[in-house]
Amino acid sequence: MHAENPVRFTGIKLSKPKVVAAGIPAVVSSMRHMLEEMNAFRAMKALLALNQKHGYDCPGCAWPDPDDERSPIAEYCENGAKAIAEEATTKRLTPDFFVHHSVEELGLLTDYEIGKKGRVAQPMYLPEGSTHYKAITWEAAYGIIAGHLQKLSSPHEAIFYTSGRTSNEAAFLYQLMVRQYGTNNLPDCSNMCHESSGVALGEALGIGKGSVTLEDVHHAEVIIILGQNPGTNHPRMLTALQKAKANGATIIAVNPLPETGLLNFLNPQTLKGILNIQTHLTDIFLQVKINGDMALLKAIALLLLEEEEKNPGTVFDTDFINQQTAGYNDYIQHLKQHDFHQLAAACGVAQEAIREAAVTLMHKRKIVACWAMGLTQHKNAVDTIREVVNLLLLKGSIGKPGAGTCPVRGHSNVQGDRTMGIYEQPSEALLNKLQEVYHFAPPREHGYDVVNAIHAMHRGDASVFIAMGGNFLSATPDTKYTAEALAKCRLTVHVSTKLNRSHLVHGREAIILPCLGRSDKDIQQGVAQFVTCENSMGVVQMSKGNLHPISDQLKSEPVIVCELAQVLLGSRYVPWQSYTTNYDRIRDDIEKVIPGFNAYNERVRHPGGFYLPNGAREGRFNTGNSKANFNVADVPVNIIADDEFMMMTIRSHDQFNTTIYGLDDRYRGVYNERRVIFMNPADIAAAGFGAGDVVDLYNDHGQTERVAHGFIIVPFSIPEKCTATYFPETNVLVPVDSVADKSNTPTSKLVVIRIKPNTRIKQQEK
Repeated sequence: MHAENPVRFTGIKLSKPKVVAAGIPAVVSSMRHMLEEMNAFRAMKALLALNQKHGYDCPGCAWPDPDDERSPIAEYCENGAKAIAEEATTKRLTPDFFVHHSVEELGLLTDYEIGKKGRVAQPMYLPEGSTHYKAITWEAAYGIIAGHLQKLSSPHEAIFYTSGRTSNEAAFLYQLMVRQYGTNNLPDCSNMCHESSGVALGEALGIGKGSVTLEDVHHAEVIIILGQNPGTNHPRMLTALQKAKANGATIIAVNPLPETGLLNFLNPQTLKGILNIQTHLTDIFLQVKINGDMALLKAIALLLLEEEEKNPGTVFDTDFINQQTAGYNDYIQHLKQHDFHQLAAACGVAQEAIREAAVTLMHKRKIVACWAMGLTQHKNAVDTIREVVNLLLLKGSIGKPGAGTCPVRGHSNVQGDRTMGIYEQPSEALLNKLQEVYHFAPPREHGYDVVNAIHAMHRGDASVFIAMGGNFLSATPDTKYTAEALAKCRLTVHVSTKLNRSHLVHGREAIILPCLGRSDKDIQQGVAQFVTCENSMGVVQMSKGNLHPISDQLKSEPVIVCELAQVLLGSRYVPWQSYTTNYDRIRDDIEKVIPGFNAYNERVRHPGGFYLPNGAREGRFNTGNSKANFNVADVPVNIIADDEFMMMTIRSHDQFNTTIYGLDDRYRGVYNERRVIFMNPADIAAAGFGAGDVVDLYNDHGQTERVAHGFIIVPFSIPEKCTATYFPETNVLVPVDSVADKSNTPTSKLVVIRIKPNTRIKQQEK
């Protein structure tokens, strides 16, 4: 089985990185991707309903839609259009395709090539010892899955993974099935991304979600963006930043790379954008070293403290601190132990720039802090996010208009899935409600998260793996180790829209269950159904597809869960069959179990949906002491050898998570290639390399050698001893047991590597 992408260079072309995001090139790119996958009529029908109040939610990022008016033509971004092109493609993989293509043959393709094959059009089954998938009926597939699960000596030997695309209804049903079956083994993609945010915000503020609304962003005085590349990963955020700039906001960007989407923006939906009149976004760019954020935040706080002590009550919000926080004195004593010059050296940012940022924040109260994976995927991620909160608490910038926390989620319903109970460590309150409503005793023992699930499969302690969406192998760390873990399973099952590498690295038996996408019509017994999603800011809204499915063999995720559960568990406790015919019944029962969903069916039909309760937004902190808590943590010291570098994994502009839309990274000036490593020019020269050289990357964590072969060196503006590569190609280098404290998130943003000349690929192949 081929766990990694093959090394196959496609003719790299380089240009200067772009200095402006979006504009007409984004429109052209959107249309090109759509028309490559479907005809113009289907494309326009799909796009006109995307992110509309009575349309369907984008399967891409979780950036919120405007509460008020939305563009009737284009309430989406370039990468949203690409996501729909992938999902709504009319390319179909029929049984004949699998007859003519073995698993071995398909495994030799890149993830990009695999994804471009098309939608899986019917259930597929790979029997033990077989080389080819073959068609299977839904009933037979359910029978095989239930048979395997029923034969296990313990329910804890099964893993039930969830992708962030899964709707609220499907997620609720899935966790309900799993807990009635008898386990809390519910790892999800949040374990690999914003788990650190959830832990940090829960400890500090009493809720593991952000506190701001879109209106808060629009009316902030200062917006700090840390470890995030919105131009590629959340492009519609640029419109919100543009509005904030028009209202007078100052934007401070903190990142190792100068990302185009944080420099300038051409809004293609405005006359100025069409006329090439740019909006300059970032006012202060702090080019921090990889994992230098903690030192930077402390340096800024120290400067603020110095001014506060000179003029008490003019910099810090002392009323807020005294009335609503705890731990302030300990934090200040800790902060005073640091030296500004040492902190500046540790973060790698010029002292003048840090002072400029501090002056900007000095007398402002309406401050929003946004962040993403650049903060969450480090060993000290939880403490770094707590340090962001410390800064906001000093300024009283929580629980007031135009201020607060904004962890920007990467997948469209990853936050909603957690709200619905997709969590390996469920609260007693949730379990008690499930028992009260459904009259069975859910398991109380905590289950496996992603990292522990991989270890369990590798040890042989878990032997059935079921994934509700996603591309587990390509999303997870330590690719070879994870592939070995999956291969040890007796059965692997994937509920999917399209073929991906996780279908090709499988257990002894494997099943693909093809499901409807967000854009597909969902008709049950002649009645159109809808599902719901929760965005990054806690808004729950309906999502109703409008396209005819590419096959009559596709089923919705809620129906798949219910039909499997009926075979596996029967209907003694849960009315599975009733749920499949009318999704309102699912929402009626969600209302009984999950707080904040009162009058669910009524409120979600209101255009734009409704906000869930958020204590931090309202100035209430549901912590153990009912206060917002300061945190004391040390600055991390990252010591590397002279021949080592720090590597962070990133996305290209033609990518969403593990879905590869194309081979171009337009903003960074890289075309027709993904196997690249961005390096500081001084590092390239010092290591004896040159631009365009092909190298191999090594990681030796835990005395295990991990190798990623064949990467082209690209000079780039990045701090010395720091490098960047695309995932999933370099996930093979991310150690499965290098994880964030408390959250157990893989440390994909700081991997220590060595770089050696490639000796396997002949010059003419380069």
